[in-house]
Amino acid sequence: MFGICNLAIIPLRAEPNDRSEIVSQVLFGEHFLVLQSEKQWAKVRLQYDDYEGWIDVKQYQPIQEDQYNQLSEDAIILNSDLVEYITSPTNLLLPIPLGASLSFLNHGEINTLGLTFEGMRISGIKPKANLINTAFMYLNAPYLWGGKTPFGIDCSGFTQMVYKLNGYALKRDASQQAMDGEALSFIEESEPGDLAFFDNEEGKIIHVGIIMDNNYIIHSSGKVRIDRLDHLGIYNVDTNRHTHRLRVIKKMI
Repeated sequence: MFGICNLAIIPLRAEPNDRSEIVSQVLFGEHFLVLQSEKQWAKVRLQYDDYEGWIDVKQYQPIQEDQYNQLSEDAIILNSDLVEYITSPTNLLLPIPLGASLSFLNHGEINTLGLTFEGMRISGIKPKANLINTAFMYLNAPYLWGGKTPFGIDCSGFTQMVYKLNGYALKRDASQQAMDGEALSFIEESEPGDLAFFDNEEGKIIHVGIIMDNNYIIHSSGKVRIDRLDHLGIYNVDTNRHTHRLRVIKKMI
């Protein structure tokens, strides 16, 4: 079984329960494999990053295997504005967030409602320098565990979505992202757009941010914010103290 998200944003939960932890979100137009189906819940694996979780069966549209495969082969086309609208032939409006996928709108056998989009789109691979411009679009977005939108986003959702909007794929969690890329020895070797990872006392990667020029970093902590970065970690410019311990800097592209 296969499906596609036909709502703006739906929660991806750790367990098949409305009270269960939200581990991520599924944005409009994202498609997935249905691994297991119960009365009210479906366990899914997102095609983009292989992330798994449970969604409400009332919150997606079933599609066929050949349609899933076609979408997987298509170029990724995303909404590039903070909020835009999908329009139906009856002029009903569906708001969608930055990073929502528009690829399926060109497939009449999937887009059975005749939905259209007139807003700004983005696709293809952009220059690495564009990552910081994209990151600024999320500035001041509130921190939300499992979030992937300007209305709430976690640290690794932030880095994943910034990279996705520029044509580069990252895994979902910070610990997964840290397994890829080329490790750098010093901050001075880094370029804007490289990722800095931070660990806890047990050595587990728990945080990630995007390096900027002049030893600044943009990351999601309380909100998407800009702080200083040094060899110890993140130095919060409001509290004047270090908040995250630097583990490694990675060049992803």
